[in-house]
Amino acid sequence: MQQHDTIYVAGHRGLVGSAILRHLQAAGYQNFLLRSSAELDLRDQRDVQAFFEAEKPDYVFLAAAHVGGIVANNTYRADFIYDNIMIQSNVIQAAYEVGVKKLLFLGSTCIYPRDCPQPMKEEYLLTGPLERTNEPYAIAKIAGLKMCESFNAQYGTNFISVMPTNLYGPQDNFDLETSHVLPALVRKMYLGRLLSEGDWDGVRRDILQRPFGGLTATSSKADLIAALQNHGLQYDLEKGTVSVEIWGTGTPRREFLWSEDMAEACVFIMQRLDVSDIRDLTKSKGEQTEHLNIGTGQEISIKDLALLAKEIVGFPGPIHFNPDKPDGTPRKLTDVSRLHALGWRHSVELKEGVQRLFDWYREG
Repeated sequence: MQQHDTIYVAGHRGLVGSAILRHLQAAGYQNFLLRSSAELDLRDQRDVQAFFEAEKPDYVFLAAAHVGGIVANNTYRADFIYDNIMIQSNVIQAAYEVGVKKLLFLGSTCIYPRDCPQPMKEEYLLTGPLERTNEPYAIAKIAGLKMCESFNAQYGTNFISVMPTNLYGPQDNFDLETSHVLPALVRKMYLGRLLSEGDWDGVRRDILQRPFGGLTATSSKADLIAALQNHGLQYDLEKGTVSVEIWGTGTPRREFLWSEDMAEACVFIMQRLDVSDIRDLTKSKGEQTEHLNIGTGQEISIKDLALLAKEIVGFPGPIHFNPDKPDGTPRKLTDVSRLHALGWRHSVELKEGVQRLFDWYREG
């Protein structure tokens, strides 16, 4: 990938795409194709085909996706499977038709079975049932991965699939109705801290900056309290005390990767690797998969993650877990030995990353 090449970053405003774009810009790349979802609906096949035929990008980072946490995944199941299958199908097909040199498709480690052996190796794909709560999203991502493999096999394309672990970082989604666990924890702890301090102006500023639950500038204190309670912030108006409720038992273990590290890995792969390199590595180990995991190879329980967020944010109240709510997959630890063998490792550890995330949130 040369600096004069035309690069299309699909989803450049999201957590993943924005991190990739920043990393490319820092590396000196300047010739970008960027379209917001309002400018180009990737679910529309005709529009996608017209865009690719007109612009003919050399390289494509397919980071656009309909994403969310366990609540959103389990609630909007049809939206997650339809939107993601349409987005990736249209982009991959159009990339083939105009002769894109290389495409990087970003999936998720939720593609692996619910009860997958740990850590999760790439070859464990399709060896067992998926986690029910995110099954539609996972099936869509598996379809995208298999599309890349199939186009490579039939047409000789150079389409690489990567499966990042749970990501967090700048431009993250902090909406308490749709966010992933880490940004949701940071925001809950921060709102809990503001409530504990009696800082209602701060609570209003936070909610107006990132609205949820239909709240507005004129919402009453009672409406604010009711909305916050619906999202796990229990406030005792008389005592002025606050507790934070978290879904599940707190026992599941998760792996988290700073989004800027993920972007560095994606650019590393795009610059230095071809599908043939991955095939050579896997064949030497008797495997036949073409995708790569991206992660840290380290995990933490949701309970310990909540305690870490509580410490960094400075929330003084108690936290409790609701075992009546789903836990999701028990463990999701990636085996990143392939990527390590190819020469890349993460650099930002979790405690530093959560502090960075909280700093970005307050400054945003």
